Amino acid sequence: MMKEDDMNSELETTRQKVIKCTKCELSKTRTNSVPGKGNFQSDVIFVGEAPGRNEDKKGEPFVGIAGQRLTIALEEAGISRESVYITNIVKCRPPNNRVPTISERDTCQDYLQKEIAIIKPKIICILGNTAFNSILGGSEITKYRGKIVKKDNQFYFLTVHPAATIYNQKLITVLKEDIIKLFELIRELKNGKQILADIDYSA
Repeated sequence: MMKEDDMNSELETTRQKVIKCTKCELSKTRTNSVPGKGNFQSDVIFVGEAPGRNEDKKGEPFVGIAGQRLTIALEEAGISRESVYITNIVKCRPPNNRVPTISERDTCQDYLQKEIAIIKPKIICILGNTAFNSILGGSEITKYRGKIVKKDNQFYFLTVHPAATIYNQKLITVLKEDIIKLFELIRELKNGKQILADIDYSA
């Protein structure tokens, strides 16, 4: 087991690498890169697509309207935002908020893998199609949302991206219900209960 100080300093090292990263073209157009942020002892890592305009300005993930929607959904589940860890597939904003290319995602994936390896979350919560596709090769998140996936002994939970709730008000309820379900599953895992995956890549 990694000691708390070691975890914190490893995460800080990764953070600094993200801040200084020039591995892809996005480093030329960004204002700030956006490392993950939150509690390194979190039971869950939330993974979105990429930073938007507000995130690019502040250098922090999910600080715009989508971030507010996520915070509200967490609070409804009785969870403070400070107690979880939030990050993205790609750590720099793509111009005009376009979807990050496969090559940009591939170039950036080491950072996410490092964050996961340090935090060792019980569940990785995938927010939206780009993260679903990048991490699990999936698509049609609205069809699979609310489901649990198991791959290589890691649980994943699928839900819509909070940004989608801005354009489709019905998805606000969906996101809130999914986040409540996610933390019920985490409680079961912490109590030593087995949870069954809806989709199991390990089988």
